[in-house]
Amino acid sequence: MDRPCRLLLLSELCVRNVAYDVSLSRSLLTWKRRASSPVYRPFRASVNRSVPVTEIISVREEQWMNGSDQKDDSSWKKIKGGDRSDCRQAFTGSLTFIGKLAHHEADLYRKVIEVLYVERCRQHHWRCAEVNFTCPDGVLCQNWVSSIREQLASISARPRNLLVYINPYGGKRQGKRIYEQKVAPLFAQAGISTHVIVTDYANHARDHLKTDADLSKVDGVVCVGGDGMFSEIIHGLVWRTQIDNGVDPNCPDEDLSPCSHRIGIIPAGSTDCICFATVGTNDPVTSALHIIVGDSQPMDVCSVHHHNMFLRYSVSLLGYGFYGDVLTDSERKRWMGPARYDISGLKMFLTHHYYEGTVSYLPARGIIGTPRDAGRCRYGCAVCQHNGQIQSERAEKYKTNEDSECADDGEWRTIRGKFLAINAASMSCACPRSPKGLSPAAHLADGTTDLILVRKCSRFNFLRHLLRHTNKDDQFDLAFVEVHRVVRFRFTPRYCQSDSDLELDLLENGKRQIFSQICRDHPACGCTRTNSSWNCDGEILTHTAIDVRVHCRLIKLFARGIEELQVFADLSNPCVI
Repeated sequence: MDRPCRLLLLSELCVRNVAYDVSLSRSLLTWKRRASSPVYRPFRASVNRSVPVTEIISVREEQWMNGSDQKDDSSWKKIKGGDRSDCRQAFTGSLTFIGKLAHHEADLYRKVIEVLYVERCRQHHWRCAEVNFTCPDGVLCQNWVSSIREQLASISARPRNLLVYINPYGGKRQGKRIYEQKVAPLFAQAGISTHVIVTDYANHARDHLKTDADLSKVDGVVCVGGDGMFSEIIHGLVWRTQIDNGVDPNCPDEDLSPCSHRIGIIPAGSTDCICFATVGTNDPVTSALHIIVGDSQPMDVCSVHHHNMFLRYSVSLLGYGFYGDVLTDSERKRWMGPARYDISGLKMFLTHHYYEGTVSYLPARGIIGTPRDAGRCRYGCAVCQHNGQIQSERAEKYKTNEDSECADDGEWRTIRGKFLAINAASMSCACPRSPKGLSPAAHLADGTTDLILVRKCSRFNFLRHLLRHTNKDDQFDLAFVEVHRVVRFRFTPRYCQSDSDLELDLLENGKRQIFSQICRDHPACGCTRTNSSWNCDGEILTHTAIDVRVHCRLIKLFARGIEELQVFADLSNPCVI
């Protein structure tokens, strides 16, 4: 077995007329400046770099010619491609820019090695960087080209064929332009073939994935749009997977089959919460590079049912009360654009509706981590790995022993009361406006969701709770807020409860409860609203009595989770070679 550090190639090459030792192993491409280099550049930082082979975008061949018509004989021009026989003496991986190379020898043609790779910038951004080497002869050049390409071809996680859906109407209607100008050139450079579909109507992508898409010929599905477009993709892909595996999606007790195809998100919507929570930024180039290198991030998905009828899948937020009312009101103001969310939010805050109902939940057992942890879900998250393994083992045990009740083992707990908001966060739900999100310690792939209950309180206290989404204070450290990490929960609004429950409440609460019941039976009095709506990842659910179950690691994204700052703190100096 080859050791990871075994060198495949080691050569002395030049970068801008400076000698470097360049080495290639199965895991790293490294270049180090030679101490004997006679050239001193006081204003250029010393560059000793190592790039993982998995983060090399591509390699190709180029040829450079001395610009003899220039007064400065150090000027060089790249020969424009056309005759491939002219390009066999150099190789390149450049996309972002082609710089001038210093004159090294009085040859008419110059052999240059350029490699395109991923470079980390601030705020979790990735960009394409290049390094240009001077190769002494054509045979050595071909050895480098072949070796790097062989290593890239051996990375099975990299996609070769992608199905791309573009929403041309989402956000600022920039989806098609973003893909064509920023993403398509990167895919072409990396040798990825794409089949692009520009959607014509709502749920076009969902319907196409359910019935018409030939998924056997693609390695993944990419959506160019916002959270709504991503929701279309998962509904089509998850539904298609269940039908192909003989699973009934309408049964809330069924264990869903995980999807084999990964999903990529190119952010181009008015809200890109899911992209922000899984990558750390809403930058199309960064997302495209995660797709190219073949990253994989498993994600939990919640199925939402009303009795035995499937409603929707959710991956980020289920919100009843405040967030449901904001979405419902904002839908009437779509002509206002993204500002409608601010206007509706202020209106619903001033209205201050509360709703009565019963929440039953099944706590997560045997897991590590709580909703109030200081740690966050990041790349290589130990909580997701540990808890995900526990959930998988329980699912396997249930499959082998159908008579057991281990799928729903544990004691259901019930909470009844008046709520301003009932939220279930399967991820942090972080976004640029709320960097911490609704549940900062929620995890992407631990098989749980954080159930947040905000009881009836004053407007001032509710404002305190909302403001804590934007600062560093513990947003759950309030007497009227409680949070539980659960694997399943059910909600029944007050008007759906049985007559025996209503009679019991009447006896407990006396005449005041009788009057409020009359108001509920006669909503025309306007003293309070009967019920709210559920906000399911930005879509309104018509049914309020729901059954929600978390399915551990049901889908995978072309992402790796948010990297800690320490991962790239030492790479802050951009490559200027």
